Amino acid sequence: MSDSSENTEGTGSVLLQDSGVDQSAQPARGWLSRLYTGTGAFEVVGRRRFYYILTAALVLVCLLSMVFRGFTLGIDFEGGTKIQVPADGGVTSEQVETVFTDALGFGPEAVQTVGSGAAATVQVRSEALDAGQVDQVRLALFDAFQPVDSTGTASPNAISFSDVSETWGGQITQKALIALVVFLVIVSIYIAIRYERDMAIAALAALFFDLLVTAGVYSLVGFEVTPATVIGLLTILGFSLYDSVVVFDKVEENTRGILHLGRKTYAEQANLAVNQTLMRSINTTVIGVLPVLALMIVAVWLLGVGTLKDLALVQLVGMIVGAYSSIFFATPLLVSIKEKWGPVAAHTKKVLGKRAEAAKRVGSDTPVVAGSGTVPDAPVTPRVGSRPTGKRAKKRR
Repeated sequence: MSDSSENTEGTGSVLLQDSGVDQSAQPARGWLSRLYTGTGAFEVVGRRRFYYILTAALVLVCLLSMVFRGFTLGIDFEGGTKIQVPADGGVTSEQVETVFTDALGFGPEAVQTVGSGAAATVQVRSEALDAGQVDQVRLALFDAFQPVDSTGTASPNAISFSDVSETWGGQITQKALIALVVFLVIVSIYIAIRYERDMAIAALAALFFDLLVTAGVYSLVGFEVTPATVIGLLTILGFSLYDSVVVFDKVEENTRGILHLGRKTYAEQANLAVNQTLMRSINTTVIGVLPVLALMIVAVWLLGVGTLKDLALVQLVGMIVGAYSSIFFATPLLVSIKEKWGPVAAHTKKVLGKRAEAAKRVGSDTPVVAGSGTVPDAPVTPRVGSRPTGKRAKKRR
């Protein structure tokens, strides 16, 4: 029986397959089966140039949005007056906005309905109002909607007003930034000690990508940025780092002693590690996103708690972005760093050089017997998704 050799795109490995067996006739595994078993069928590291382009495009769009569109800052950052009107009597945000504008001669900055049923309220955010303007708006809203207080009696006191200074939001942001810097320093030291320097660089790059893209999504969509949003950014860093460390742990396991072997490159073993942890990353993300979605539903439609909504929203966006970065950015970046210099770069050149020499000696038209030693150090790999062939397959039948 004779074999034909061919090069796989992006890895330079030589695939040897039985020429006497019709590979196309073999039953192929579906992509769900390959995803679950983690056989390395999904080329992530080998297509890292594509993912780099995609990542760069996401970063560019987010940066442009933040520069030209900016952010929708909440009242905690800009300051102003916040008004809450009970909406259980069918009061709409459009009606409240009209009454506010007629009473003061200018419109509010934002009006939205939060919650449902008896807990529904219309929240109005405007520039800072003095005492006379507050009384004027309160009476106008009471005359228009007759809201009731906790005792069930119609009263102007059912309409609540609160003044917020922009300095408070600035203090929260400053403390959050300090916490972020401390977090990044501790993480860098831990990963550098537990794993190695290159992994720390790749993990930190993925963290910054998560922060940038999450902030860019807020800018693009126009989500309101509140202190809860800033605090939520810190929580998603932990999730992203956790997922990256899990993948790196598998990469370290697969590449242990790789420099003393001549059959596989660092990139190929890293790609196998990504495949072996891909299903786990998907499951972790789905399990993490479902409670966040439930929290958003409870916060927005049932309780009307704005703080919970803001916290859940940033976590939802951050988890999805973090899953992407840990799979398609952190590990490919680690491989690129390794292959630029150092012993891994020399080992990769050595393995690919041996394969090129073997392919050159064999020739593209010369049959090669699998396992005969004609092609030293060339891995015998079946076509992706095909069933095993040969003696082991015959025994199974």
